[in-house]
Amino acid sequence: MNLEQLIIAGIRRSTAEVFSTMLGVELDVPDTAIETGDPEANDGVVSLVGLAGPWMGTGSVSCSPELACRVCSLMLMTESKAVDEEVLDAVAELTNMIIGGVKNGLEPDLGPLCLSIPTVVFGKNFRTKSAGTAEWIVLRFPWEGSQLVVKMCLTQAEKIHPILHAPSHACSLEV
Repeated sequence: MNLEQLIIAGIRRSTAEVFSTMLGVELDVPDTAIETGDPEANDGVVSLVGLAGPWMGTGSVSCSPELACRVCSLMLMTESKAVDEEVLDAVAELTNMIIGGVKNGLEPDLGPLCLSIPTVVFGKNFRTKSAGTAEWIVLRFPWEGSQLVVKMCLTQAEKIHPILHAPSHACSLEV
């Protein structure tokens, strides 16, 4: 399996598991695409998580404000009617779980990877972009008349910066 297929399979599996386990929701099969060039404009909530190790990149989850409120309502078992701090935290945690699951699935093939803490953006007509010319693998999951979009881009660290690929800079968690 090539990297693109590994990422697509990882996003499908992880997103389905998180939604089923945490939200009690079964998602439909997503549309899959490759995004290059200028990113599309966003209206809503976007949460980004960085990945680092022998491969580096970004994973993201984005959705409408209404879907973000629905995620929060299901996660916290409360009613969320407007995007507030709780809603943004819920989307950040959802992103952490989905991209963390993808990361765990990729590690046997790519080596140890670390995740950053999520960054969440909410607004209208904004764009998010990662440095470099990375291709994004994009899965659009239809849900409740809208879409939950999960994206990931990865590139070998040595292609970005040779020093970062050295074993002494590998991610490790010591407990």
